[in-house]
Amino acid sequence: MKIGIIIGSIRDGRFGEGVGTWVAGAARQREGATYEVLDLKEFNVPLLTSATVPGAANKQYDDENITRWSRAVDACDGFVFITPEYNHGVPGAMKNAYDALGMEWHGKPVAFVSYGAAEGVRAVEQWRQIVGNFQQYDVRNQVSLSIFNDVDDNGFAPQERRAGELETMLGDLEGLIAQLAK
Repeated sequence: MKIGIIIGSIRDGRFGEGVGTWVAGAARQREGATYEVLDLKEFNVPLLTSATVPGAANKQYDDENITRWSRAVDACDGFVFITPEYNHGVPGAMKNAYDALGMEWHGKPVAFVSYGAAEGVRAVEQWRQIVGNFQQYDVRNQVSLSIFNDVDDNGFAPQERRAGELETMLGDLEGLIAQLAK
């Protein structure tokens, strides 16, 4: 099973890059699944302007960056969305990248690691509604990080309890992917 860890912020100096490194490090220690970081910033997904609705595009896109993004997402069996909360909601670039594709997401489980001033929980609640459109199952357990309490003088530094939360969430995600594959 292959699981994509999607870093959903493209901002300079983003907190999410440290979170992505932390999640990927923990994921590499696990057996039974392969994890790959899909850093949204590296895909340069343009704004959705195509006249063809992505769900009807049959995974054929007129932009090279979207095609590359499509292939990366399509190769995964499930995802960990690392999402910031911007203005009490999902980040625009990540939502655009999600909307730029169609069936690549269909039926693939997703777990959430969020961060923000209020730990990103509102963004996750919105993501749970969004992913339902493509019949993606979301795991209940999530990791919610504080940009105030999960830091030290060097930047991102998760509290001790976060490692256990992450392990539980990854185990739940892997279990759901395996269950759906039967």
